[in-house]
Amino acid sequence: MSKPLLSLSLDMDNQWSYMKIHGEEGWESYPSYLDIFVPHVLEILDELNLKITFFIVGQDAAFEKNHKFLKAIADAGHDIANHSFKHETWLHLYTKEEMKNEIDTAHDAIAEVTGKQPNGFRGPGFSWSKTLLEVLEEKGYNYDASTLPTVIGPLARLYYFSTSNLSKEEKEDRKEIFGKFSDGFRKLKPYYWRLSGQKKLLELPVTTMPLFRIPFHLSYLLYLSNISIHLAMLYLNIAIFLCKITKTEPSFLLHPLDIIGGDQIKSLAFFPGMNISSDRKVFIFKKVMKKLAKHYTLVDMNTHVNAIKEKGALKIVPLPANMAS
Repeated sequence: MSKPLLSLSLDMDNQWSYMKIHGEEGWESYPSYLDIFVPHVLEILDELNLKITFFIVGQDAAFEKNHKFLKAIADAGHDIANHSFKHETWLHLYTKEEMKNEIDTAHDAIAEVTGKQPNGFRGPGFSWSKTLLEVLEEKGYNYDASTLPTVIGPLARLYYFSTSNLSKEEKEDRKEIFGKFSDGFRKLKPYYWRLSGQKKLLELPVTTMPLFRIPFHLSYLLYLSNISIHLAMLYLNIAIFLCKITKTEPSFLLHPLDIIGGDQIKSLAFFPGMNISSDRKVFIFKKVMKKLAKHYTLVDMNTHVNAIKEKGALKIVPLPANMAS
């Protein structure tokens, strides 16, 4: 019997986007670490024979200095998806015209550089709205992956604010980043959003631990590994067990700073978790991938979504009442 699927994706947040969301000065010059990170991650993924989805920020694709690195991702056979153009965590506040321009501009820049047409989207900071879903459906996107069903969103936001240099006004813009406590009760398994008329769009949430609704993607496992690698793996084993008994096929999230440390990206050495060396992060990443591969067939997001659609019988979920107007 074949193993269930697990999709792997990496949000390609660049140095400037980390600085921007944390209120650090100098982000407007768009400093980049793609020249260091992309060769690093491609070598690791090739060694593990993994093909994953890279959610690319359109602004990075607009700069010629990044072109060869972004093209290298596509040339290595990885799936390419859209992570917005400006990487603003208040994307949910955009008007329809602003949203369409954001998605179209990012889509075109990414497609031109990589040679691949993105057909999946994830909002920065898990930001999403009815307007976003409508724009994605109208553009013919295959799926959205912007929801994170976790009850600890407010705690994550509090920690994020406490470690940032954001002004009061900037915090107001970001007040919904990581979602509300109630978001933890959204569906974990894939479903269709019901849009206007007979329209619909598939949602593939970032998987959190069934029952407990707490994240277990790599950033959290790394944090636990600072206490004990055995604790981190126990946490992962519990998550896998709960996914299997609830028949949840995970969508597992990665970020660049999960796989590379402050020893290589010295300009971000002050960020949480960057005290862990690159070698240590790679060791943990490989250990986690080996564990996941024992239970699942590891694929990119598009492969996962297409398999889900082929199975059919997905639930159609109405938009929340406060978004339905």
